[in-house]
Amino acid sequence: MIHETAIINPGARLGKDVDVGPFTTIEADVTIGEGTVIGPNVSIMPYTSIGSRCHVHAGAVLGGIPQDVGFRGEKSFITIGANCQIREGVTINRGTRADSVTEIGDDCFLMAFSHFGHNVKLGRGVIVANGALLAGYVEIGDKVVISGNCVLHQFVRVGRLVMLGGGCAVTKDVPPFCMLKPLEINRIVGLNTVGLRRSNLTTRDQQEIKEGFKLLFRSGLNVGKALERIKATYPSGPASEFSTFIEKSERGICRM
Repeated sequence: MIHETAIINPGARLGKDVDVGPFTTIEADVTIGEGTVIGPNVSIMPYTSIGSRCHVHAGAVLGGIPQDVGFRGEKSFITIGANCQIREGVTINRGTRADSVTEIGDDCFLMAFSHFGHNVKLGRGVIVANGALLAGYVEIGDKVVISGNCVLHQFVRVGRLVMLGGGCAVTKDVPPFCMLKPLEINRIVGLNTVGLRRSNLTTRDQQEIKEGFKLLFRSGLNVGKALERIKATYPSGPASEFSTFIEKSERGICRM
């Protein structure tokens, strides 16, 4: 059902069984997948693609131009995967360079008034709680949980199955499987043990992750030596993700 007060540009493409609520605006060059529900007072800007079976709640603004003083009106994009929940007042900006993309993966849950800057990339199954702010080019791995009012500096990378405690600030990369302390800056407090238990990782995988974490943060070795030990001990499997993630870091990593 499309409400009579909704404004939909003829250049927008809506799939089967899409619902659009009152006073919503959908501009040209927008694609919305089948079964998606768009609530009231939503604004969906050009070059936005939304997957199937999503629910966009009241007041969300998707595909707004990037908040970048260097932006010159280049054509750029935003893609949102399937089965996403986008709650009230969420803002997602499109990319800032020509043909670049802001990407939200499948099965993400973006809670009220969270913000996603230009060129942000979210993996699958990411949960972002109320009021969290992700600056430009932030990259988030699969199944990450970002608690309320967290702030992430531009270009920060967060590995998979990380949990960020409420109100923390992040200016460095967060290795996979770790947990950051609430209300502090770049402070790792341990492994995200609850997330590991809820994942599909085997008991052996979880034990190897714990051992890799100890080498990295509790062995007394510097990062370089710890990574050498991890690569030698765990050349493959989830524990090897510590070394592959950290070796790509350009900002340095959070520490205990």
